[in-house]
Amino acid sequence: MPKSSNSAVDKALDLVEAVSRSDRPLRLSEIADEVGLHRPTAYRVLADLVRRGWVLRSGDHYLPGAAALRFSRTAVANSLVTLARPVLEALAAGTGMMVNLQVLEHDRSRVLDAVRPARLEMISLLTDRTLPVHRFAGPLALVAALPPGARAPYLRPASEAGHPMQGPEGLLSDLARAELTGFAVERGRNEALVASVGRAVLAGPGRPLCALTVVGPDAEFDEPSLTALRAALLDATAALAEILGVDAVAAEPVERADEGEDA
Repeated sequence: MPKSSNSAVDKALDLVEAVSRSDRPLRLSEIADEVGLHRPTAYRVLADLVRRGWVLRSGDHYLPGAAALRFSRTAVANSLVTLARPVLEALAAGTGMMVNLQVLEHDRSRVLDAVRPARLEMISLLTDRTLPVHRFAGPLALVAALPPGARAPYLRPASEAGHPMQGPEGLLSDLARAELTGFAVERGRNEALVASVGRAVLAGPGRPLCALTVVGPDAEFDEPSLTALRAALLDATAALAEILGVDAVAAEPVERADEGEDA
């Protein structure tokens, strides 16, 4: 049964939400039916939303406008940083490693926040940097959680950089290992003598919401230490999933001696 909108604000918000949550551009009739408005009313409110940049009209279809996209990205990033910060701090304190929070963008991941212990000041702090999938564990964990058909934009920078795609040391094998185990491991690809392990938090199957990455000296990523780091990262991502109100996706790490490289 369509919900009723009682005020002008309700009507506008209902329409913005309907357009924003759709996985495709919608026609006026579809939007009006979804929110329970008469089409002339929906058209008038949508015209105002288009004028203000909250909705974009393309022919006879509507999709999120620049204002909605800017607001969503900023709000989500700010909220995620605030909610995740205690988890990052606890994980850094428990492991003695640097920990960062990343989300996917159009062809890379972006580091939203990081906690770096004083002893690791020699390791670069990459806050607000965008990172390619072939050099860092964070984007590797995030892209491995995507459906294979959605990975192409993230593979392209690696291919253009001449990074091997096939073979045991190729990016596709790295992605397959990360998908199988739930953990991405990188060693020395961005900074010599630096290693990292990352894990994604999922909003649902094939929908990575963010990733936590533990970064430290490669010498401290021997197999026993890596096992402990994976366990701590598993607990941290489960805690963050609970805070964010999503289901933690269980994936037991598969111990492999050849599983890594950096970042």
